[in-house]
Amino acid sequence: MLRRSLENRDAQTKQLQDAVTNVEKHFGELCQIFAAYVRKTARLRDKADLLVNEINVYASTETPNLKQGLKNFADEFAKLQDYRQAEVERLEAKVVEPLKAYGTIVKMKRDDLKATLTARNREAKQLTQLERTRQRNPSDRHVIAETELQRATIDATRTTRHLEETIDNFEKQKIKDIKNVFSEFITIEMLFHGKALEVYTAAYQNIQKIDEDEDLEVFRNSLYPQDYSSRLDIVRANSKSPLQRSLSAKCVSGTGQVSTCRLRKDQQAEDDDEDEELDITEDEN
Repeated sequence: MLRRSLENRDAQTKQLQDAVTNVEKHFGELCQIFAAYVRKTARLRDKADLLVNEINVYASTETPNLKQGLKNFADEFAKLQDYRQAEVERLEAKVVEPLKAYGTIVKMKRDDLKATLTARNREAKQLTQLERTRQRNPSDRHVIAETELQRATIDATRTTRHLEETIDNFEKQKIKDIKNVFSEFITIEMLFHGKALEVYTAAYQNIQKIDEDEDLEVFRNSLYPQDYSSRLDIVRANSKSPLQRSLSAKCVSGTGQVSTCRLRKDQQAEDDDEDEELDITEDEN
């Protein structure tokens, strides 16, 4: 019966040991992957900073509207990287560090398991020694062995109960911690992406506000600084409708007729003056 009890406790200890090993393995993997995720996010932030710098440099060489639109976009994108930096710091503190702490926790549980196994090995050794003593010398010597066995059994039982309580608390804390870790991860990501949506919306609006026609006009003026206006007038004239052309022609024709009438009146006035001068000359003679 005692032997069966030892076997049952050994099976229990093995199960507890497997549970600790399972946590050690998978929490370690999660910690490494989350840490890599954070590093990738930090590298993305660094690349985005380089992009902001390049956009600002390029914007300084462009026409006014495009320049302002790009600079506004760069400002919004830089703001997003501040939020990304906060995301990196929160992930490091709320996700990676708690998982990393399980390395120390698992080590402590392994020490508890080791103490339990040592006590059980001592108990098993005493039981084996008692059985041998009974077989070889069925005298009072087996009483001493039984006493030693009882002590070993009490020690093993106490250690096993302590381990059971420790592992039970460990399991409870593990579930709580894993819930907290993933809840924090989701919350941090939601906060970042919520802010990102606001920033990207503002950045999109800044890009859409760029006045293409006005910048094109500025470019053309810089390309044709002297004769651009006259060429533009020609293009506008050629683009007039037939009705507009007819009205323009009439206006020109009307102006010509007025000028002709005025010339005729001026000529007639001169002729009248000459006639008057001739009459005066004849009278004097």
